[in-house]
Amino acid sequence: MYNRRLIFFVTFTGMLLFGITLITLGSVLPGLKEKFKFDELTSGTLFSILPFGILTGSLIFGPFCDKYGYKLLLAIACIGMFAGFEGIAYAPSPFILKICVFLFGLAGGIINGATNALVSDISVNDKTANLSLLGVFFAIGALGMPFILGILKDYFSFETILATVGFLALLTGLFAISIGFPPPKLKVGSPVHKSITLFTDNVLILIAFFLFFQSSLEAIIHNWITIYLMTQLAVKESNALYALSLNVVGMAVMRLLTGSVFRTVSSKKILVASLIMMLAGSLLLQFTGSFTVSVVALIILGAGMAGGFPIMLAFVGDRYKEISGTAFSFVFVIALIGNMMLNFVMGIVANSYGINYLTGMIIAEVVFMTLLCTVILKKIKPQ
Repeated sequence: MYNRRLIFFVTFTGMLLFGITLITLGSVLPGLKEKFKFDELTSGTLFSILPFGILTGSLIFGPFCDKYGYKLLLAIACIGMFAGFEGIAYAPSPFILKICVFLFGLAGGIINGATNALVSDISVNDKTANLSLLGVFFAIGALGMPFILGILKDYFSFETILATVGFLALLTGLFAISIGFPPPKLKVGSPVHKSITLFTDNVLILIAFFLFFQSSLEAIIHNWITIYLMTQLAVKESNALYALSLNVVGMAVMRLLTGSVFRTVSSKKILVASLIMMLAGSLLLQFTGSFTVSVVALIILGAGMAGGFPIMLAFVGDRYKEISGTAFSFVFVIALIGNMMLNFVMGIVANSYGINYLTGMIIAEVVFMTLLCTVILKKIKPQ
């Protein structure tokens, strides 16, 4: 027996923690560089360790949760994230810091995947809406950490702030231990053995590559748009960061609306509207020389990007009820590979040809996503 409200509380808090995970390293990097006298190469190494940890966590959570349930792994991951917070705050050496960053990413990848799969499992007819609400908490975490550091940096060290926030992860893990969870889905057999069928499912592969482009689109916007605005439109760094924040706000608001006001709207209609908004936002960003119009374009882009993960994950959850965790692992790993690969490609393009090609890259990704979505919707009948 389990209480759905308590499960939602754990998953929403977990996703908030994952949002904090993705943004924390970049937020405290200036302090870490000063503390350990890092050069740019070492800083880049830290940024590469984090996604590798997230990728590893995304790979292992699914089969484990399908076979043994969500409770144990989620609790361990939350406690592991707490250790990561404390380690990043108080690591005595760069070597220990790198281990803690990997642990931080590993726990984050597990929490991200497990919370999405768990919400999908306990949602019968409203998977998209509930997964969208889950995504809102990711945005709150991503926006909240820089805000907290900005407000408190004059009063406390970044180590104290980071270590204190880490206790939220510990409390979440302890709370997860104390409540009931759904039982394991796979009573007999191995999820790894059953996962072989995932590689032969054309629809699942199409969904995975849609999320490959969705994840990489989010990455190149969040990592490169500030440089683009500062270089192409000559805006101040603070204004560029403001524009980036509004892109995340646009995504959060749209997910909140999808989980509430638009809860009864079909996934197909929301997905089509999302693609239209992404196309409109990316074209507007391409052809404007105005900072104000660019901000509007980024808000529209954010709203358009809101639907991708919740809707596609809902399709996966409906398609693979018995091994939903393993199926989620499959698509998350491919999505994260896209995130890392195309972000690296954008770096090469920016270095060789100029940051002005960013908007062309964004438009190309949206076009690929539109083509993939058209085929996906023809092959399935979303509710």
